Amino acid sequence: MNGSWIWKTIAAGLCGNAAHYALMYFKARSGILPSFQPYHTLQVVMGEWLGRDVSPLVPWALSFFNGMAVLGFVFGRLYRRIPGSGGLTKGVVFGIAGWLAMTLLFFPAIGLGPFAMQAGLGIQPALFAMAMMLTYSIVMGFVYSRLNT
Repeated sequence: MNGSWIWKTIAAGLCGNAAHYALMYFKARSGILPSFQPYHTLQVVMGEWLGRDVSPLVPWALSFFNGMAVLGFVFGRLYRRIPGSGGLTKGVVFGIAGWLAMTLLFFPAIGLGPFAMQAGLGIQPALFAMAMMLTYSIVMGFVYSRLNT
């Protein structure tokens, strides 16, 4: 195995991030769930953990790095083991797994509870989080599969 898979995972992760950020921009511009602000919530919690203010750029930078490098790398390494016959299907499977991790681990860690139910908005934040993860992972899966053909 040569090292070309590394740049392919980074490129696919960057494309997934671009799709994710486009969805977040649409969310902000269209007024969807205006009180559900996971990046802001993370910023506040990080400030509490560190005992000082945290720039709003920090959660976005962490998300960007995570999406491009960490999740892109994990996806690339697991690609052959992820159920499905192509990049889109594998992206859906990866996205659902990521959504479960986000809603059952990350949201409770930042005080939103499982499926962000403590946000007081019902199931809508969890459904939007699923849209976020699937947007990211389907695009990443598609790009990664195209780069490997």
